[in-house]
Amino acid sequence: MRVFITGASGWIGSAVVPELIGAGHQVVGLARSDVSAAALAAAGAEVQRGTLDDLDGLRSAAAASDGVIHLAFKHDIAFSGGFQEAADADRRAVETFGEALAGSDRPFVVASGTLGLAPGRLGTERDGHGRDAVAATRDPGMQTRHATAELVLALASRGVRSSIIRLSPTNHGVGDHGFLASLVGIARDKGVAGHIGDGSSRWPAVHRLDSAHLFRLALERAPAGSTLHAVADEGVPMRDIAEVIGRHLQLPVGSIAPEDAAAHFAWLAPMVAIDSPVSSALTRELLGWQPVQPGLIEDLDQGHYFRSPSA
Repeated sequence: MRVFITGASGWIGSAVVPELIGAGHQVVGLARSDVSAAALAAAGAEVQRGTLDDLDGLRSAAAASDGVIHLAFKHDIAFSGGFQEAADADRRAVETFGEALAGSDRPFVVASGTLGLAPGRLGTERDGHGRDAVAATRDPGMQTRHATAELVLALASRGVRSSIIRLSPTNHGVGDHGFLASLVGIARDKGVAGHIGDGSSRWPAVHRLDSAHLFRLALERAPAGSTLHAVADEGVPMRDIAEVIGRHLQLPVGSIAPEDAAAHFAWLAPMVAIDSPVSSALTRELLGWQPVQPGLIEDLDQGHYFRSPSA
């Protein structure tokens, strides 16, 4: 297939591109900078310059492709206080792709998330759907994100082989600068590898190469309207993560009181506090996906999260 990918040079996208090319697909990646364009070209992909706001460019790229994978999100704006703005831009991009692909039976795979899916119990691919699930999210920006995911699934009724892949909050691996790397940095700064309360809150996790493989499987054969979970570890207790961080940094491991979590973990505090285990059993059964990369604790123990940038 000729596949158009947004976010192609990002953390997940830079693993999806070689996964697709290795399977014989032709990749066209959206690049908003010279650095991204150079990385895509070096990986063997065709480059289309533009941004998520260039709706005409997105529409023409989708129309010229055999399938679309949408990974991009304006994280820089979202994490600087503009989450609603980022979510609205994402919504417009998805609507544009839906219009371009309607009636074609071509695949449209969109990244979503699992965090907070079913707090306190094991979430599945069947959870988080419908108006009630969207309304249950109080934050307007997150409501928009959930509604956009539901829109993607609804495109199945318009002749689009659409699917969403809910990514674990931690897609770990060498080079990760996301949530897990942030926890390591916080431990260094505070002098303690902390967890909230007894540390029993659980995080689902997956290696980014396993996520990339799932995106390819979804592109190639996921049924229309599929909800898929990129989850290898259903729920790693935050206490276990803190213990590995403390051991590698030779720091004490300590409990942070819930009322002090915001001061200690800053913007990560709400995420660290959520007990959000998630299953991928239905995804594995549907597509035969089997994670083969190291699990979260094993990957942490390999040490690359603790090396200085110059090492």
